[in-house]
Amino acid sequence: MMQKQEDVQPSALKIIPLGGLGEIGLNMMVLEYEDTIVVIDAGLMFPEEDMLGIDIVIPDFTYLQKNRNRVRALLVTHGHEDHIGAIPFLLREVPVPIYATTLTLALIKEKLKEHGLLERSELCRVEPRETIGIGPFDIEFIQVCHSIPDGVGLAIRTPVGVIIHSGDFKIDNTPVDGRRFDMARFGKYGEQGVLALFADSTNVERPGYTLSEKDVGATLRDIFRECSGRIIVAVFASNLHRIQQVVQLAREFGRRVLLNGRSMVINVRIARELGYIDFPGDDEITLQDLAYLPDSEVLMLTTGSQGEPMSALTRMAFNDHKKLKVKPGDTIVLSSKFIPGNERTIQNIINHLYRHGAEVIYEQVRDIHVSGHAYREELKAMINVVQPNYFIPVHGEFRHLVKHRQLAVDTGVPEENCLLIENGGVVEFYPDGVLTGEHVETGRVLVDGKGVGDVGGLVLRDRRHLSEDGMVIASLVFNKETQELVSGPDILSRGFIHEEAKPELLDDAKCVIFETIDKQLSEGAELDCTVLQEDIRRELKRFFNRVLDRRPVIYPIVVEI
Repeated sequence: MMQKQEDVQPSALKIIPLGGLGEIGLNMMVLEYEDTIVVIDAGLMFPEEDMLGIDIVIPDFTYLQKNRNRVRALLVTHGHEDHIGAIPFLLREVPVPIYATTLTLALIKEKLKEHGLLERSELCRVEPRETIGIGPFDIEFIQVCHSIPDGVGLAIRTPVGVIIHSGDFKIDNTPVDGRRFDMARFGKYGEQGVLALFADSTNVERPGYTLSEKDVGATLRDIFRECSGRIIVAVFASNLHRIQQVVQLAREFGRRVLLNGRSMVINVRIARELGYIDFPGDDEITLQDLAYLPDSEVLMLTTGSQGEPMSALTRMAFNDHKKLKVKPGDTIVLSSKFIPGNERTIQNIINHLYRHGAEVIYEQVRDIHVSGHAYREELKAMINVVQPNYFIPVHGEFRHLVKHRQLAVDTGVPEENCLLIENGGVVEFYPDGVLTGEHVETGRVLVDGKGVGDVGGLVLRDRRHLSEDGMVIASLVFNKETQELVSGPDILSRGFIHEEAKPELLDDAKCVIFETIDKQLSEGAELDCTVLQEDIRRELKRFFNRVLDRRPVIYPIVVEI
């Protein structure tokens, strides 16, 4: 039953997504009841193509900052960057206890250590099927399968009913680590009654079932059997199941393993220490060992499967790595999906690897990757098991949310109970219905170096302008008393034209400046540097647009002495 705005009752359970709806990444959701707020995940996203110079993007924490005294806990579903990457930035603004499973907590610790926040952070380890109480909420962590170990969904008992948050999940009946999707616990809640299900929408467009991680192992075994030279496997450093399979195959085929890439080294170290990977130290080699081992006994595990500019694989592809070179006979396996937007970069790297004589294997030519997100039939299974009264799709671009909502309707959830919300939208649950319509402040905060939020739309616009058309600096010096030109005009361009190639163009531009100065002085007014700068900017802009049909950034500098 939908309520009208004027029927608002006290003590509603509010659900507010602050990120992750209508986009991939930035996952963050607020649950609020009276004086208690708990937050689910605090993730980042990597910059889009037009976010020039930006390192990462994090959610806008304004709503939590305004309500910091009511924020009691951060619940983390798993250790991927799009769920934990914004935690250090959140803790600076809103110190809050963090609840997560063993591996997830270890990855968070590493991140907090880098930011100098570990000593003043409260970290609480939980286990699957463990229940904790926070204010009016009782929260059970339920084991799910994903592309990183220790992923969980959440069952949250609230004063108005049970909320299920799926986290990122797939239903894998043969997981590498033997930790199966806990269908029984989800089913138990479904039998008892679930108010609302919030479910991962990432792969809703894909029919059927996602393959098991072990299916990748079979393909990798065939590759190992076929190769006589070095094998270089590029994989996400968080995909510990994949890394475990590669390490086991290396041992099986008599190869020793070189770890390459900072995040790869850190994640494998953490996983070893916690027992999530079986990787004896004798199986690992260093860069120095490569000189003594035959190629048939070498395996490299590296980052860079997405063509990251500073990754080892990219530097190897462009022959820019000081200690590692690609050579004929190498087999390079890109064991990951091409993330949308990265295709051209990755294809360029593949071409360069082929130029060095290597063989390259990627998703389009062999089955060397499976997703960690549920396909349509698994999403249906989740809905059928949980049997929610209300359904709300999360974690996906807007088209994913729309299609997941329709899938829930097709699966049997009443259409009026399948809600489509976006970041900042507030859903209020009451004992006798639900209310939507309110909105809170949210958005994206850009992180550039040590600056957080100091780069906005205007700065990005200027960066795009500079990248597209370049810049022209015009400088001149006037004598304040005599109103005479002492120096200049001098013109310097960057990213606009090659000055030696078209010296006549810059000479003509200087004439434009002289004409602009003469015009201001001929009007009998005293020289005004501010006005002159704007006049020069306007006239040069017109000149370059007319002559070259280009619009560089014009930066006049007028100095009085």
